[in-house]
Amino acid sequence: MSVPSTNSKSGSAKASVIGTVRVGELDIAHEAFGSSERPTILLVMGLATQLLGWPEPFCELLVDQGFHVVRFDNRDVGLSTHLDGAGMPNLGAILSGQPPAYRLDDMADDTVGLLDGLGIDTAHLVGASMGGMIAQAVAIRYPERVRSLTSIMSTPGPHAGRPTPEAEAALLLPPPKNREAAARRAVEVFRVIGSPGYPLDEQRVAETARLSYDRAHDPAGVARQLAAVVAAADRTPRLREVRVPTLVVHGEDDPLIGVDGGRATAEAVPGSRLLVFPGMGHDLPEALYGPITTAIGALAAQADVSPSNGKRDP
Repeated sequence: MSVPSTNSKSGSAKASVIGTVRVGELDIAHEAFGSSERPTILLVMGLATQLLGWPEPFCELLVDQGFHVVRFDNRDVGLSTHLDGAGMPNLGAILSGQPPAYRLDDMADDTVGLLDGLGIDTAHLVGASMGGMIAQAVAIRYPERVRSLTSIMSTPGPHAGRPTPEAEAALLLPPPKNREAAARRAVEVFRVIGSPGYPLDEQRVAETARLSYDRAHDPAGVARQLAAVVAAADRTPRLREVRVPTLVVHGEDDPLIGVDGGRATAEAVPGSRLLVFPGMGHDLPEALYGPITTAIGALAAQADVSPSNGKRDP
């Protein structure tokens, strides 16, 4: 993969740093946008979705607001380490109490390990879907590392945000056998879980699926991530202890994690702000990049930003 150049005049940039960070026994692949001297926004993506799930224009809007933006592949997807030795999980057994290969707390530890490897003491965390669950876990486990928390289309636990039968069925469609099948499957899924109030950019969805397939195709890894979600405990009691500035973003028409999941998250975190978009489903419509990134930037401005901008002194 080539490294695009940075446009320093406009402040908008394609990824200027592409690499991996060693976190324990894992390699975590990441891309960074903008100046590392600025406050960091760390983007945490959801189930089965690589860092490509955070579109570059979305990242660039945050750079334009004066942030250093990092997106990364969670374990078991993309170019980060895949735990192949753990095999395919039995979700039925996990629902019955069998421990998963790892938990969301372990993925939260990965997230903080990435910050350590990048020399970043604190960051504004933004998580989507499962990434929102991971970001919540980081805020609970490592409050001193979190400047602000944004939880997008997520939930604090299994009691809230239940999927519709159609959305659940779409999530469990058989894995594709090749990159074109991956593109068709992605379009089919987002026709079900996407935003009914906004046009679906099928070309972008298909191309992202092709790129993701080329980077890594691992159905067992996706199943292990799902097992971690299935096995997760309700975070509501611990979220009541979170004191960092918090924004909760949700689609009013989200069929995969219902809007009550967002409301439950906002109710759990003291002083949080809930932002609900009519017509938004379980995706990030391009028309909402501006409003969502503006809200994230406003939250970050509310947070107590240190003079060092979160960078560890050499």
